Amino acid sequence: MQLVSRFVSSLEKIFLDEDIRAPELFSATALKGQVYSFQLALKNISPSEYPAFGSNQITTRMEVISKLPVELRAVRLVPVDIPCLRRDGFVLRDKPGLFPDLLQPLDDGCYRLPVDQWRSFWLTCRIPENCRAGKYDITVRVTPLNNSRWTDPELGQPQDFTFTLEVLKAKQKASSVLRYEWFHHDGLLNYYKVDAWSEEHWQIFENFITGAVAHGMRVLMTPLWTPPLDTGINRERRTVQLLKIKKNKDRYTFDFSRLDRYVKIARQVGITHFAMSHAFSQWGALATPKIMAEVDGKEQRIFGWDVPSNDPEYKNFLSQLIPQLLAFFRERDLIDNIMFSVSDEPQEKDFEMYGAASKLLRSLVGNVSVIDALSSFEFYRRGLISNPIPGNNHIEDFVGRVEPLNTYYCIGQEELVSNRFMAMPSWRNRCIGVMFYLYRINLFLQWGYNFYNQIYSVGAPCDPFRDTCAGNWAPAGDAFIVYPGPDGKPYDSLRHEVFFEAMQDHGALQALEKKIGREAVIAMIQDGVPYTVTMRDYPRDANWLLNLRERVNRKLAQS
Repeated sequence: MQLVSRFVSSLEKIFLDEDIRAPELFSATALKGQVYSFQLALKNISPSEYPAFGSNQITTRMEVISKLPVELRAVRLVPVDIPCLRRDGFVLRDKPGLFPDLLQPLDDGCYRLPVDQWRSFWLTCRIPENCRAGKYDITVRVTPLNNSRWTDPELGQPQDFTFTLEVLKAKQKASSVLRYEWFHHDGLLNYYKVDAWSEEHWQIFENFITGAVAHGMRVLMTPLWTPPLDTGINRERRTVQLLKIKKNKDRYTFDFSRLDRYVKIARQVGITHFAMSHAFSQWGALATPKIMAEVDGKEQRIFGWDVPSNDPEYKNFLSQLIPQLLAFFRERDLIDNIMFSVSDEPQEKDFEMYGAASKLLRSLVGNVSVIDALSSFEFYRRGLISNPIPGNNHIEDFVGRVEPLNTYYCIGQEELVSNRFMAMPSWRNRCIGVMFYLYRINLFLQWGYNFYNQIYSVGAPCDPFRDTCAGNWAPAGDAFIVYPGPDGKPYDSLRHEVFFEAMQDHGALQALEKKIGREAVIAMIQDGVPYTVTMRDYPRDANWLLNLRERVNRKLAQS
């Protein structure tokens, strides 16, 4: 067995048909409590005497030897039909193909290495908060196994590859940013073929949000009714309604038992805030959401696309529900940790309908936060929204005029700014942590934590292992950041790990500010950059982020 190896940072994407240009990384620093990731890239260049029998491929057993807890996963390549919509010069590839993304545990620690192809392995070190400071070796031992009908006396010789991680005495602090990404239950129900709110569904839900919390998620989409999001006009998404409702003429009764279980599970795994499903249809609040209720002993839809948002009966419904809902959260000491939304991404043509819907909702919820993703400052200027969430490509209009600042990105934020499409380099994903700090971001929103549907949720659900573009609609990486693994547990993507690194960067910058002051931290960020770092202007370079984090770590560890 002849292997070419290279340790590289988590900010590199290794393609099987492309030489690695990144410099080799032999060592790094990390803080106590930090999750540190890096990669081992391997290429099998062994010649074969028996190519007809596939003996040019080598099955290996891989194990990690270290005093630190380290998880080893294979970086799997996934099919990408749509890498990007607009080519701004800062994507890795703009043609369809296989892109590295899925992080998959190794079966029995084994991996089959094809010949003359680079393959990458993701190492995640979750450093204990009580870890002793010092240098730790992390060794990956690769042992070839008998692959063919012919035996080779040299086959069993292992090869060791060692990386050194220095744990410093300072501790990693959590980011203050409220990470809010839409959690889609229907995709999980469809993929795992279970019923809504069955015991199987509850367990899958807990598994997925446990992984989300481990990556910094703190705000959870709470489907009082099926969220009116990414649903075609006059179409419906699969029902995932928490509320049990009975309607008797113009009176409604509400059963909060499922909501109570939902909140309890989420809080147990670390969710701190709850965002209610939008009160009106997406893109302008023209209609009411799909809401199911028992009427005369039968379950039926009582609101939806066919009911306009200004319908008096919907106002009557909300007027009866909201006071009881607020009391529910007040009893659980969560009234300051909940959020409502009117309609996602309204346009200026929607001022009248959105304004009326917003006025109604805010009159009912009082001082409770109302948030919406929108990018026109005019909504805020007119007093139609108090907590806007502008896209990171439109945030400059809100700087200095709205506090605190929130931001989001999705399919429309593809030019120059940070995003996490598969075709984008990972530094473009991770740089959002620095932006969180510079702009004092309070909440970050992204729409696709686990959206496994096609556009407008029409047609058959997508298998995310085969369709990474939501039915040839969105750039790969926009619709989801985790994969549905076996046994109802998620597989992470390298994009998810890198985004969490951005969250950790933000936490470290905040901790350093307490030590040396904000001006000094900004000076460190700006050091060597001949222009002001903004959402659109920042070094297009992985080394800038890696070196900045190293300097921050060292500064935090100084007495």
